[in-house]
Amino acid sequence: MFQTIKNAIKTPDVRKRLLYTLLLIVIFRLGSYITVPGVNSVALGEALGASNGLTGLIDLISGGAFSRFSLFAMSISPYITASIVIQLLAMVIPALERLSKEEGEAGRNKLNKYTKMLSIVLALVESLGLYLSYRGAGIFVDNGFMTGALVVLSLMTGTSVLMWLGDQITNKGIGNGISVIIFVGIVSGLPAGIITVWNMVFTALSGFSTTGLITAIGILIGAIILIAAVVFVQQAERRVPVQYAKKVVGRKMYGGQNTHIPLKLAMAGVLPIIFASSFLTFPAMIISMFNTNIASQTGFLAGLYKFSIATSSSGVPIGYTIANAIVYLILIVAFTFFYTFATFNPAEVSNNIKKNGGFIPGIRAGKPTTDYLTAIVSKLTWFGGIYLAIIAILPMLLRFTSIDIAFGGTSILIVVGVALEMVEQLESQLVMRHYKGFLE
Repeated sequence: MFQTIKNAIKTPDVRKRLLYTLLLIVIFRLGSYITVPGVNSVALGEALGASNGLTGLIDLISGGAFSRFSLFAMSISPYITASIVIQLLAMVIPALERLSKEEGEAGRNKLNKYTKMLSIVLALVESLGLYLSYRGAGIFVDNGFMTGALVVLSLMTGTSVLMWLGDQITNKGIGNGISVIIFVGIVSGLPAGIITVWNMVFTALSGFSTTGLITAIGILIGAIILIAAVVFVQQAERRVPVQYAKKVVGRKMYGGQNTHIPLKLAMAGVLPIIFASSFLTFPAMIISMFNTNIASQTGFLAGLYKFSIATSSSGVPIGYTIANAIVYLILIVAFTFFYTFATFNPAEVSNNIKKNGGFIPGIRAGKPTTDYLTAIVSKLTWFGGIYLAIIAILPMLLRFTSIDIAFGGTSILIVVGVALEMVEQLESQLVMRHYKGFLE
């Protein structure tokens, strides 16, 4: 990896892409410190200091922008939600399905346009919800219409700027722009995590702590093992061999080559965790818009609210946490199956193999091949779903200890996945430049 980065810096075109990406990252981080107009900074610190874990999850992805109520407080979450909605609609609406599969680049551009339009609508709804949720907390200079309109417009503009930055990184930089923004937002919280571990070893009251040192070493070893496991699973794949029969066209013979279908162990990536988190936290977001003091109340809505935030808050009774954890794990596995079979169609792959004169050794073409691929994908999906569930449950287990580190398993999964993707793209850029120079 380090050799790849070194070679990238030496290559002028790739170096320009890296510097351009770095410039846009700096703009993103600067925007995270620009507070929305009309916000009382003193009251903001008091209100968000006592907020629930739901806002902590948003704050983690936004790189601390939410706790400062900055222009990028909503981060890129409206775009992520819009992308998920468009993908789901493409499975049930034939017109959208044709755009995604049959109309090539032009169709994908139209889908991207629809995604951005929906993102703006969702940004409007989410920014309005944030304003209504904190209007009674006294963090705004006044509760007038103009102040509300300014806050909502500023938050929507921030999300729009982030979408533009993401597009620029994708087209002119290195990596997927949206993934890079999420990556930077999470990594920006790493120094705070290091300070937390340092304070375990050197406490303000008693100085050096042997217990804290042992705990810090345990955290470090656990993080290394977790990162190694994530890299292993992300890179591992099940290769299904495929042979193509030879055929004669004129005086030439074509085909006869052996290839394989690479099936990833975790085809769905981190999306099932995002789906499950969004599904569970949605009731809390809606309830908090209309009742900012719901956490201290009792009744059905208060119970639903506590159940909804149990995976992201430490101040919830153990019963809610256990119930939420069980539902959370079931949803992750269910969404893993849903997304995997939505993106990989065994019947379609089987038909393509048959049309091109190919076959899997020992398996007849047609339905037997479809059944064979379905069985393999199902086994891999079970593994991927359980793997994602274990990764997602780790931060919840830490709440039963005195350790308070927000940089949990899901964050590591996203960071490692994006880092591997960027390294692979760097390598492909270098290979492309190498062959281009050779041909010239």
